[in-house]
Amino acid sequence: MSAAIMRTLHPITLAEALKVRREKLARLVDFPIALWSGRSSARNFPANTYPFRASSHFLYFAGLPLENAAICLEQGKLTLFMDDASAASALWHGELPTRNAIAQQIGADAAYPLAQLQAMVKDCATVLVQDSASCHWQSQVLNRAIASADGAKGNDLALIHAIATLRMTHDAAAIAELRHAADVSIQAQQAGMAATRTAKTEAEVRAAIEQVMMANNMTTAYTSIVTVHGEVLHNNQYHHELQLGDLLLVDAGTETTSGWAADITRTWAVSGKFSPTQRAIYDIVLLAHDLCIATIKPGVEYQEIHLTAARMIAEGLVDLGILRGNPTDLVEMDAHALFFPHGIGHLLGLDVHDMEDFGDLAGYAPGRQRSDRFGLGYLRLNRPLQTGMLVTIEPGFYQVPAILNDRARREKYGDVVNWDRLAEFSDVRGIRIEDDVLITATGTEVLTAALPTRIEAIEQLISGN
Repeated sequence: MSAAIMRTLHPITLAEALKVRREKLARLVDFPIALWSGRSSARNFPANTYPFRASSHFLYFAGLPLENAAICLEQGKLTLFMDDASAASALWHGELPTRNAIAQQIGADAAYPLAQLQAMVKDCATVLVQDSASCHWQSQVLNRAIASADGAKGNDLALIHAIATLRMTHDAAAIAELRHAADVSIQAQQAGMAATRTAKTEAEVRAAIEQVMMANNMTTAYTSIVTVHGEVLHNNQYHHELQLGDLLLVDAGTETTSGWAADITRTWAVSGKFSPTQRAIYDIVLLAHDLCIATIKPGVEYQEIHLTAARMIAEGLVDLGILRGNPTDLVEMDAHALFFPHGIGHLLGLDVHDMEDFGDLAGYAPGRQRSDRFGLGYLRLNRPLQTGMLVTIEPGFYQVPAILNDRARREKYGDVVNWDRLAEFSDVRGIRIEDDVLITATGTEVLTAALPTRIEAIEQLISGN
């Protein structure tokens, strides 16, 4: 934990928010809890590590990205366990805040060195930390194996349910951080659009985007997707040259110093002007995007939002002559998934795919399971929407060779796809439009609305006019 990060936070606000979260947890569970922050992992030798990222569950209750630390939560009280930095570490890392100073900032009720951890948390419930060293440490301290969410039992499982309940919706402190992440992400995307005017490769656009994040003392919330091959859904290659006829799909969002994420996707023409075929498909995706957001309000089923997008995409493709048939029937037979194979979005918070380390336990309401349908199997969230939830809405259109060239699917959908007509849209590899949508008591607030989605506005940003 650097002194610079400590100075950017507001101790009173932070401590008060954390206290309320602890008190809410205490009303849901009546047993002690231990949570670990995690440790950095060596990249190629011990002193050269990957950037450290604390466990999100630890961050939710401790507030600060402390490395090699643990907390105990019981009846609304927080005990911090961490060692003070050694005198020798000041040579390499400078003077660091003491354990007691950090405890005061986060409103801890007590603070102890790590040597006392095992004696004081041995009967605690916990959740699995992602890095292997911390998993081993958890097992040693608690003297038992720690299972992942799909294998958790007893108090560990009850704790997972309680944390999922709390993190499902966001308090004012979290929303402030999420707004900040969204604002910087908008600036970063705008920088990417401007850079496209002169960039020769995807890597140059990526550099412009991530420079804005770094200049705001933030990092990426996930590995940025900056690609002319938008048909590769999570494309992390950046070596391709930008050609005037290409569409560039950019999925990039920031993470604040305390771990809160944004997630934005825009697709634009490298030349600054969409071709007629690109415009036609983009308008379909945008219509689905806008209608989904307009439909959102508390109580609406997220799966219905997904199906709304699926029907709008199917209808648009029928109008273009790419699909044949009734749009509702086409969705029932999952024909839309040939071009829109993923879900409409996901939860967003401390993780860009929030709480997906819990598997479907957080994303799916009790009693619900993932569908084995082609058009529903990748739906990450299947719950009624609640006030305070933050979700992404990200419809798309993709020509994925692994899907469209699959023999079984070509046979199944041969009568409903006009392959000759589809070939006329070969300059549309992939289009996605994604925004971060907060559910309010009366409807929605789009945290990322300041970044345009309309073609004309995007073309102006690319051209600089």
